[in-house]
Amino acid sequence: AGIGKCVALDLARRNARTILACRNRERGQAAVEEIRAATGNAAVVLRLVDTSSLASVRAFAQAVLQEEKRLDVLVNNAGITGLPFAITPEGLERTFATNYLGPFLLTNLLLG
Repeated sequence: AGIGKCVALDLARRNARTILACRNRERGQAAVEEIRAATGNAAVVLRLVDTSSLASVRAFAQAVLQEEKRLDVLVNNAGITGLPFAITPEGLERTFATNYLGPFLLTNLLLG
């Protein structure tokens, strides 16, 4: 939703292979289908990742590096706010992990 969906829509309109990295399968798949229908670009795909989980980020990055020939653009825009204080299974504060640590790790893993 929001800025991420708009960016993905614009990239798909430019005929780019576009990977939507989402936490929620149902919402992500709905966005993929909407973007495909609006652009005619079948190369819009969904991949699941939870940036609050460093294990999820590592698995996502490994899959992208194995499956994709190249990566030209990475847009880190997802985040959370206003949630109650919580600790992730890895012992990190959830908002900090989701908004900062996960995207930082993802960017560094995808740099190659």
